[in-house]
Amino acid sequence: MSTLPTKPAAVQALAESGVSVWLDDLSRDMLRSGGLQERIDGKGVVGVTTNPSIFQKAISDGEAYTEQLKELAAAGKDVDEAVFAVTTDDVREACDILAPIHDATDGVDGRVSIEVDPRLAQDAEATATMARRLSDTVDRPQVYIKIPATEASLPAITRTLAAGISVNVTLIFSLERYRAVMNAFLEGLEGALEAGHDLSRIHSVASFFVSRVDTEIDKRLEAIGSDEALALRGRAGVANARLAYQAYEEVFATPRWQRLEAEGGRRQRPLWASTGVKNPDYPDTLYVTELVAADVVNTMPEKTLDATIDHGEITGDTVTGGYEAATADLDALDRVGVSYTDVTDLLEREGVEKFEQSWTELLSGVRDELDKVGR
Repeated sequence: MSTLPTKPAAVQALAESGVSVWLDDLSRDMLRSGGLQERIDGKGVVGVTTNPSIFQKAISDGEAYTEQLKELAAAGKDVDEAVFAVTTDDVREACDILAPIHDATDGVDGRVSIEVDPRLAQDAEATATMARRLSDTVDRPQVYIKIPATEASLPAITRTLAAGISVNVTLIFSLERYRAVMNAFLEGLEGALEAGHDLSRIHSVASFFVSRVDTEIDKRLEAIGSDEALALRGRAGVANARLAYQAYEEVFATPRWQRLEAEGGRRQRPLWASTGVKNPDYPDTLYVTELVAADVVNTMPEKTLDATIDHGEITGDTVTGGYEAATADLDALDRVGVSYTDVTDLLEREGVEKFEQSWTELLSGVRDELDKVGR
């Protein structure tokens, strides 16, 4: 059994409460300079998530990718092939750096996520095919394939898990969709069991987005402008996430789950995503300190991680005792005229659009780099 680095006090307190701290960032400079290892050793990072925006920023900054892009251009690779090669190489290298954590935690942490092309979000078959290709290419047990939680992608989540591939389900905003994601997960494990896969090797997280909920709802509350509406600002994101955890507790206490667990199944952990605070009036650790519960992941931008290390006050479980108040907060939104369903539907549509836009920008950036090095 490997020994894990000592964590900063706040991160250690999170770990003792059951929260895994993952970093929402990755670049080749971070990999090659030792920066990722420094964040593991010095900041308690035990996993990494990526997205197209992160890769686009990494590729456009400096010259870390120039040599590989020259080789890809010389080999006649098109922009999609180049993006695939560059991103899977970075994720594989990050997996190798995080391998000791993966080994020490029996596969729970030490994870790195890579996203299926978001342009496929409405095509389950193409999504599942791309997920298999990404998994085979990275070829590391720590990799999570990120699949968006659109209604159209739910069958792809099930198919990918049934094939024995670990999945990070992303872009979850509503409680209803989260329950559908957990059902897709259970169906996937049932399929994997039927196919003869070792369930203990299949892991999954469900990425529930937090700050974007407050951003959209706060805007609507301010437009309403009443005292009752304004008093609800900054409460919906945490309330929504807490009720998601309540749903998680319910689903993973059912006989259906217990049968899978008896066969070696691992729970699909909730992951708090979008945890950087957008409103400067709110505490910068709001979506960390208020969402502490057992068996969850909090994936943080580095700014949020640094704030947590510097002054985050971790007081143990801040989720399971808050279900009644969380329900009251969401009920109050409806009372003042904010439609929860309208907000979460909008956020999902915008989320997919933003991912597609980021992917388009990534392709454009890589195309420019290929043109530059190919001259």
